[in-house]
Amino acid sequence: MDKQKTICILIIILIIFAAILGLFIVKGEKVLGGEACIYSDGKRIRTIKLSPDDDYTFEVKNKDGKVNTIIVKNGEIGVLSADCPDKICVNTPYISDGLQPVVCVPNHLVIQIEARRTQDND
Repeated sequence: MDKQKTICILIIILIIFAAILGLFIVKGEKVLGGEACIYSDGKRIRTIKLSPDDDYTFEVKNKDGKVNTIIVKNGEIGVLSADCPDKICVNTPYISDGLQPVVCVPNHLVIQIEARRTQDND
């Protein structure tokens, strides 16, 4: 029994160490040339280069006629409004890196950042 507890504790310590190491790696990276890829019904329908100077909106309509209004502003992208019932996509923070996508499951919409990353040497 003591051997199993020791093994479990070692595994937990290794997991915590790996998580902390992962945070340092992600925090030390910069996103260069980020592009937002917009998928509707599983197909890429648009790719947008994100720039701090951009400020515009556009609509994406899926094959069922459901609409999401996308906003691009200050190098970020997100969903401004949607005719889905739960509005999770509208309440998702705007994104500018590839860590988390914006997803509207009812309207079959995914916005994913694809970026080239480089280590921060500053």
